Amino acid sequence: MFHRQDKKNNSKDKDLKNNKIPSSLNDTTAYIKELYHLPINKDVMIRDLFLGGSTKKAFLLFINTISDTKIIEDSLLQPLLQNKDPLKNIEDIVCVSSIEEICTIGEAVQETNKGNTILFIEGSTSAYSFSTAKFLGRNIDKAEDEVTLKGPKEAFTETVMTNVNLVRKKIKDENLIFEAATVSERANNTLFITYIKDLTNEETLQKVRDKLNQLNPATLQNLSILEEYMDENPHSIFPTILYTERPDRAAGYLNDGHIVILMENSPASLILPVTFWSFIHSPDDQYLRLVFGNFVRFLRAIAIFVTIFTSAAYVAVTNYHSSMIPPDLLMAIAATREKVPFPALVEILVMELAFELIREAGLRVPSPIGPTIGIVGALILGQSAVQANIVSPIVVIVVALSGLSSFVVGDISMNFAIRSTRIFFIVAAGMFGIYGMAVVFAAGMFYLVTLKSYGVPYLAPFTPKYSSSKNVMFRRLIQKEAYRPEHIKPKDLIKK
Repeated sequence: MFHRQDKKNNSKDKDLKNNKIPSSLNDTTAYIKELYHLPINKDVMIRDLFLGGSTKKAFLLFINTISDTKIIEDSLLQPLLQNKDPLKNIEDIVCVSSIEEICTIGEAVQETNKGNTILFIEGSTSAYSFSTAKFLGRNIDKAEDEVTLKGPKEAFTETVMTNVNLVRKKIKDENLIFEAATVSERANNTLFITYIKDLTNEETLQKVRDKLNQLNPATLQNLSILEEYMDENPHSIFPTILYTERPDRAAGYLNDGHIVILMENSPASLILPVTFWSFIHSPDDQYLRLVFGNFVRFLRAIAIFVTIFTSAAYVAVTNYHSSMIPPDLLMAIAATREKVPFPALVEILVMELAFELIREAGLRVPSPIGPTIGIVGALILGQSAVQANIVSPIVVIVVALSGLSSFVVGDISMNFAIRSTRIFFIVAAGMFGIYGMAVVFAAGMFYLVTLKSYGVPYLAPFTPKYSSSKNVMFRRLIQKEAYRPEHIKPKDLIKK
């Protein structure tokens, strides 16, 4: 019964929003009071007034908790009341940065919910929306997840206009476009599709627009949720959209012809299309000198292989290929496992699970004691497990090395993907040894080759091969990077 009543009320509200603004101010007031449930709703304000210089009655509609009341008083109320010329247009009387004429009740409600102030005038079938929004937000701070040694320290905030400012500060180009859209029926959050018009491929841009137009969620609070809606492969463990909180990184991708999405309430941006290598690279690779940057990339590549294969290789070698181990090392491993009642596969899986639990616990508890839990938990559990003969000491070393190496991948989504992939290799190694690992690796490569991010092959420019971009495993001198990535098909391939 209540559900039906709610549906009727929602349908009635939608009908009211579709109505044109009536010329009668009393009818308009009745609509507004019904939609905003006045006088129950205490922060929605209706300020009646007579326009100066005429006898026309009018009223201002605003929400005082998200509107700047000082601007309303100084730039709207006073000029409207003090005006003596009845022939003056509203645009010539008020002093605000943005004025928009609206014609429906729905538009008026939508603008009011954004923090703007609406002026309704007796006898007029249109109203005026004035920019008076004042949402609270934190100041610009350092990036927490994507730490850099030499680069800028700025990070995006939850206020989208601040994020637009940060991007504009880095790209002073008249071709930089911020295409606005509104997503979700109830949240009505502002979203910007950001691109450089004379660089970005039109076909890719249209795919992004079409994908956004297909969305119709009731609520969509931030980019983390939008990322799943925008992902063309939502069931894949490998991400195809890059989530970054760094304005300099977003600006770098824009200059290469990529598309960046900014959204209200999100301290980050989404970059697309991207490839596998986008998640492996770090902004520090460009900021460091060539030798140092490539050395860091080499270490990162080694760490990824260690993370994926070390635990699985231990299981495979100890269970099926013990002849590959030097005799002295084999005797040492056998001695440490003499009293352990579990097979190597169970040992590794138990320790991997314990490591993941400690990692998650360290992230979720309050920050002052998070590192303590990680260090103390690892030491106590590892030492106790060895003394209780549940696991062997070498397994603790292998799992710790594998887990620590996973931290070199800064992107959260790719980090989870690599950690999840490790489990497949461990199980395959426990069942079929090295041959099982080879089969999983081949299947994984076949799968990665089939993935695309808005039409761009996931492993490009490694495969398919593009000669324009040499920035795959190791980067070149910046002076020699004369071309933009050809695989995203920019309008202008030449950088200089």
